[in-house]
Amino acid sequence: MSFDTFVVVDWSGAASPTPARPSKDAIWIGIAGAGAQEVETQYHRTRHAATDALAALFEAETAAGRQVIAGFDFPFAYPRGFARAVCGSDDPLALWEAIAARIEDAPDNANNRLDAAAALNRLFPGNGPFWGNGLAREIADLPRNKQGYANGFAERRACDGVPGAQPVWKLAGAGSVGSQALLGIPRLQSLRARFGRSIAVRPFETHDAAITLVELFPSLIAGSVAALAEPDEIRDRAQVRVLAGALRALDPAQLDTMAREGDPEEGWIFGLGHEAALEAAAREAQAPEELVPPRLRDDCFAMPQGVSWVPVDEALSRLRAALHPVTGIETLPPARAAGRVLAQDAVARRSNPPRPNSAVDGYGFAHAATREGVNRLPLVAGRAAAGQPHDAAVQAGSAIRILTGAILPEGVDTVVLEEDTATDGATVAFDGPVKPRANTREAGEDVSEGTTALTAGHRLRAPDLALLSALGVAGVSVHRPLRVGVLSTGDEIVPAPDSPAAPHQIYDANRPMLLSLAEGWHYQPVDLGHAPDDPDEIAARLSQGARDADVILTSGGASAGDEDHVSALLRSRGTLTSWRIALKPGRPLALAMWDGTPVFGLPGNPVAALVCALVFARPAFSLMAGAGWQEPCGFTVPAAFSKRKKPGRREYLRARLDAQGAAEVFRSEGSGRISGLSWADGLVELPDGAVEVTPGTPVRYIPYASFGLV
Repeated sequence: MSFDTFVVVDWSGAASPTPARPSKDAIWIGIAGAGAQEVETQYHRTRHAATDALAALFEAETAAGRQVIAGFDFPFAYPRGFARAVCGSDDPLALWEAIAARIEDAPDNANNRLDAAAALNRLFPGNGPFWGNGLAREIADLPRNKQGYANGFAERRACDGVPGAQPVWKLAGAGSVGSQALLGIPRLQSLRARFGRSIAVRPFETHDAAITLVELFPSLIAGSVAALAEPDEIRDRAQVRVLAGALRALDPAQLDTMAREGDPEEGWIFGLGHEAALEAAAREAQAPEELVPPRLRDDCFAMPQGVSWVPVDEALSRLRAALHPVTGIETLPPARAAGRVLAQDAVARRSNPPRPNSAVDGYGFAHAATREGVNRLPLVAGRAAAGQPHDAAVQAGSAIRILTGAILPEGVDTVVLEEDTATDGATVAFDGPVKPRANTREAGEDVSEGTTALTAGHRLRAPDLALLSALGVAGVSVHRPLRVGVLSTGDEIVPAPDSPAAPHQIYDANRPMLLSLAEGWHYQPVDLGHAPDDPDEIAARLSQGARDADVILTSGGASAGDEDHVSALLRSRGTLTSWRIALKPGRPLALAMWDGTPVFGLPGNPVAALVCALVFARPAFSLMAGAGWQEPCGFTVPAAFSKRKKPGRREYLRARLDAQGAAEVFRSEGSGRISGLSWADGLVELPDGAVEVTPGTPVRYIPYASFGLV
């Protein structure tokens, strides 16, 4: 079922009309119509006004033949057993009727929700399940808070484990969704009475209807709401606007599937378990013509005051917390999606295999017609082959010639291997017993239709393309490749090796290395060229990078010396944080924002530049590209070298494995020895503390391949 109009409602349990001027903690409605690019938002001061507006909207849309899905941010049901205890039925919609009969909710928001809750509490022993009274007057049988409170039912529904969700029994204080539910359910029940079978409440009702109601929790995509909110926008408005747009941007089949998920007694939060798909849809909906991903905060790299040398693990942790995916999303056929990162789960459109089939060449029959000892079964005319099914049924007690991959004809559930048979062309003979369903494959035994084949964040490889094609997936939602700008700086640098170099100059080794790294990581390299030590020239290249790339790598000039123009420029015109990371080789890692684009300032020495790129840029870029944070996989091997290391810094040594599987290291640790990078196949990582290594000492070896360097 597909939808045309997408409605999101942020409800309110207020006891009086909210301010005339749009404000928070009121009722906001977001409406994303199929024909409108912008999401309409409405502000309502009372539940009565909001209900009338929804009824008018539903009538107009259904009259026009449009299908509506409407989500509300309050619980549709209660923990298991409560509905039966109140109304004698497990049907949550029977409980809706019972609650609606008890609630009085006036046009000015005056209501009796707390007294109604107390009346419900009196149906049970103890003083629960509802609690929370913020009124001046006491209400018998309704505890003011949870002190001494007893509840005979579960505190939460299964779906309420999501961070930020509150228990449905809570009627007062921040996040009192219990009051919202007691005042929201009767309003929805009134709409059900008005529209009849034209409304379906999921997941309690499964019939297709013109209007589908679902329970929502906007905090599922709190990150996207914050990133896509307009300046000074009221959060409640931003939530309904962004979420309504996200619902419209979702794949219709996925949206319908999500709307049908959940417990038919306890209900379900729409989109739970599909947060990545909702986040991606929210970003896509922000600007369908030209996707604008969420930007990083200008101060996202800021370190706490007083922090000096930062251990590698802490630096990685801080970097991980500061970043999020920044790439747009597009849909591609699998054949064109190699190396791309899935933005949404890829769901199987057909089973693999689609029908039961034979795993071998042999003879098929019904197992029930066989016995121990020698079996002799007459052969039916014809055969079954892959792509050439046998359409007629095979009678019990007969067999058919069948080849590998052929669909099992009707009447066949077992296959005997050709090498285990004898035949004269009219009869096949074999020894029994044969195991039931021997040498057959069940339909969907690999992957079943409708199940998730690959999850969001997975980078597609050649085997994945085979899987997606076999499952009938014609298009996948993928992140646009991360665009990595690479800039070299310095008067001493000669950009190209075919140009003359004076004795005081060196050829640019870092830029081709870093551009190749980006391409090998499946990103789009953006060559920003070389800039001399001229602030205006460097600024022009950085501005170009901010326009053309999602992240910028610079090398050289990132420290704090007189000629470190990159860091000086970033400090004066951008937002710069210099992280003094306790590692060797390496110097302070300059992290900055330039026109909203993150800049990673790497050391100028090629060895230090590569190590910092592998250790810090690789996992950071992976996260920004939508593939999640990637840790390199190392393993322990014996050392084939000797070294005494002082405490204080983590060290990475250029290394490779010898014929005995021991790690040998390059003869020099100098950061300018580029030949060592080529000589090595990986890095030996020595811990932060002091260590003495002798031949045979276990050390951690990380091959280049674990950093995605092949």
